[in-house]
Order: sequence, then structure tokens, then C-alpha cells
Amino acid sequence: MTGSRYEMPDKKSEICVIGGGPAGLEAAIAAKELGAQVLIIDDNPILGGQLIKQTHKFFGSKAHYCGVRGVDIGTVLNEKAAALGVEVVNNATVVGYYDNDTLGILRDDTFSAVRAERYIFATGASENMLAFDNADLPGVYGAGAVQTMMNVYGVVPGRRALVVGSGNIGLIVPYQLLQAGVEVAAIVEIMNKVGGYYVHAAKIKRAGVPIYLKHTVTEVQGKESVEAAVISQVGDDYTCLMGTEKTIECDMILIAIGLSPLCDLLHQAGCRIDYIPELGGHVPYHDKNMRTSRSNIFVCGDLACIEEASTAMLEGRIAGARAYESLHGRKSRAAEIARQAQKELDIIRTSPFEERIVYGKKKFFPGQVPEAKS
Repeated sequence: MTGSRYEMPDKKSEICVIGGGPAGLEAAIAAKELGAQVLIIDDNPILGGQLIKQTHKFFGSKAHYCGVRGVDIGTVLNEKAAALGVEVVNNATVVGYYDNDTLGILRDDTFSAVRAERYIFATGASENMLAFDNADLPGVYGAGAVQTMMNVYGVVPGRRALVVGSGNIGLIVPYQLLQAGVEVAAIVEIMNKVGGYYVHAAKIKRAGVPIYLKHTVTEVQGKESVEAAVISQVGDDYTCLMGTEKTIECDMILIAIGLSPLCDLLHQAGCRIDYIPELGGHVPYHDKNMRTSRSNIFVCGDLACIEEASTAMLEGRIAGARAYESLHGRKSRAAEIARQAQKELDIIRTSPFEERIVYGKKKFFPGQVPEAKS
């Protein structure tokens, strides 16, 4: 790496958490509460991950922050971690997992090493993109990127948006755009029904934003940047139907068609990686204790399956507690913490909305997850 200083201070920690989002924070908090020496490494200036840009209120129970905005949950978790004395390294990128079980860290053009007895990976996921004509024009964004631009940096990236995908992000972000004074021309969904929660879809419908089901975007028009998009209806085989094209004027397109777990470092670490579509694609194998095929590595959050923040936090607590337990034995409170988190997680996963996740998890550990209620 030209221009970087290669320094290898042999920084050590008992438990190292990679990723300071909701899952990583809860993992660190659980392990620290039990008495572990804990280090969090995150590539952002502040911890919180997706929470710092979520201005909507959470659902569920009070135990899972029902009625609290995501950004405020991030503040609560940050304060907990700080009060416990969790060590944090911000603005740092983990660039490699090496044969001696050491992480390579790049921060401020300085390369250093971290070695821990246990690693908890909570690296999250990346946005899926879509191929269509002129998809590389300025103005084509991932919906999550737009949410970050607006809610974290205060930048409104355009005046009129077209959204592709109607999952929760595809419904939440356009509503936030409307709140910021941006016109939302339409939401386009290739399936025959809206993918996100009704409560989010209802707000979009009340705002008068049309949702085109069984449609997709086929082309973006513009010279220097996005000026319009062409959408088309699709048949039962998802091929575009000739003669159904519609041109919609817009200056930005938000792609909200899902996420893929960021498991590159787990590949480097030699962990078993399986392809399970229901969990988001390629995901590291893990048992109910969130332990991977490598005994010193645990996972949680979107890296383990693409799900909601509430379940990510519970998986984080399990990973943190079980990582501690693997070091200090079963006489600690770790098993109790993990069992309580698992009990709450099992209750959430009896919801019909969790049926896909339950099916996917069964491919790792058949018979060990609850049946979703239909």
C-alpha cells in the first residue's frame, strides 16, 4: 500500500468485535458485563451502524426498544459500552485475517495488528444492485446510501426520486425523502405484492405515492446524470412485457432490492461459508451459539442472516456471552444471558414474517429453531 506506514504494535485483547452496529455493540456489552477485556473495531467515526441513520421508531416489545427511534437506540448502546469501559477503535478498517489468527488494521494510513483469543464478526451487509441500461449514471444510488446522506450528513441528493423495491427500506427511505421535501415519483416492485410491513406501506399510500407491482426498471435516461427512468411490467416469468413501457421523470433512482452479508474476512479466516438464499446469500456456517466452523470465531447480525435490528441485537448478546463462556467455562453467568436472549429470539421467530429466516436457519441446525406460525 503506497504511502502507508507499516507498524505492527502487537495489540492484544481477550475478545475483539469487528463491527460496531447493533449486533456488535450488544456482543461487546454482553462480554464486558461478564468481565471480559473487549475491543471493538469499526470503520465509522461513531458506533451504531445502521441505527445512526434510522429516524423511525422500532416495533415489538419494550425490551426491544419499542417506540424508540433507531438513532436513540444507538445512543443508548454507545453509552452502555462507554460506561462499561469497552475499548473502541474508530475509523479503522480490518483489511485481512492472517494465518496466525491476527487481524490487519488500517487506520490513518497506519497499518497495525490486533490479536484476540476470540473474535466476534458483526460486519453487516452490503446493498444489492441491479443491472439495467445506464445504471452507472450519477443519480443511481443504493437506498441505504441515500438514507445515510440525508440522516447522517444532512445532504438531500435530488429533487424527484424513483424507488426500486418495496421491502422495509424501500418504504422507509422514500417516506423520509418526503419528510425532507423531496418528491417521490413512484415505487417499483417486481413481485405481485409489497415486501415490507403494512405500517410502512400505509404511510406511503396515504402520501399518494403510486406503487407499481409486477414492474421493474429497464433503462435510465440522461446525459450527465439521471433525468428519467423507463419501467416495464413483467409477466409471471419476470420477463418484461412489450408495449407496457412507461417513462417517469426523476433525477435519482434508489435501489432497494435487499442486502448481502459481508463475509469476505470469514473467507480469509477459513470459515465454512454456505449459500442459503433465505438468509441473504453466502453466509458463514454457525450453530445456535453463533459459533462458526472455527472455534475462536463467532458471528452475529446481518453477517449471520439479513434480518431486523432487534434480532441482530439478540444474536449479538448470544455471541458475546458464548464467546466469554468458551474462554472461562460454564460456571459464569454467560449461559444464563445467552439462554434469555435465545428465548426472546425464539419468540420473535414464531412470527409469520420470520418464516423465511426460520427455514434458512434450519439448514444449519435442523430441529433447533421454532416453527413459524402461519
